Amino acid sequence: MIVTGQADIDGIQAAGRVVAQVREAMLAAVEPGMTTAELDRLGADMLERLGAQSAPRVMYDFPGATCISVNEEAAHGIPGERVFAPGDVVNVDVSAELGGYFADTGGTTVVPPVSDLKARLCAATREALERAINQVSAGAPINGIGRAIERTARNNGFRTIRNLAGHGIGRSLHEEPDGIVSYYERRDRRRLEYGQVIAVEPFLSTRSTLVIEAEDGWTLISAMDNLSAQFEHTMIVTKGAPIVVTRHE
Repeated sequence: MIVTGQADIDGIQAAGRVVAQVREAMLAAVEPGMTTAELDRLGADMLERLGAQSAPRVMYDFPGATCISVNEEAAHGIPGERVFAPGDVVNVDVSAELGGYFADTGGTTVVPPVSDLKARLCAATREALERAINQVSAGAPINGIGRAIERTARNNGFRTIRNLAGHGIGRSLHEEPDGIVSYYERRDRRRLEYGQVIAVEPFLSTRSTLVIEAEDGWTLISAMDNLSAQFEHTMIVTKGAPIVVTRHE
């Protein structure tokens, strides 16, 4: 989507505020003994109260209001009877539609006790997202985002998952430009456009560089001993720093 006026900006920002609130509430609620279904119910109830619709349900008939991925699961985890245990790495991905506009965000937390490796993984992924955001401005190369993410991962001793990527968003959950990857793709000659709305989401991992689809047809999994983290923001491209609409106020 390319925003064409203040109404579009206001709409994207409103959707962004909703998903940011839900993301933060869900991450704060994670505790041992809770199931992923219980955590998803919290998110679903908040979305309803805030007047929004779950984007994965609206767009793809996903069997949950949010995506909750644990440990070897990198993305698109289906909420269910899995019980959080101490030390679990938990990713929450929240996307929603509000007033015809879509926003997408995500974050990762660790159920205490938190090991040094898991703390470093989450911190490095947060850093990768911030460094990627610094590459977002009108006319800048899209592959600069992946370059910043990959460099951050390597500097911190981690890898990036190469077949998961950020994307355009706005009037739909997934739009052009697609394939905003977490590594430097030298062949990508695309440049960001003024007013584009994009979701940037680094995926850093301890071992794996690829994920595969699980038997449930949704969950994307890595090697069983791999851990990954994801943080994601939706933003509007400007001539300077982007407008990040999913920061929590």
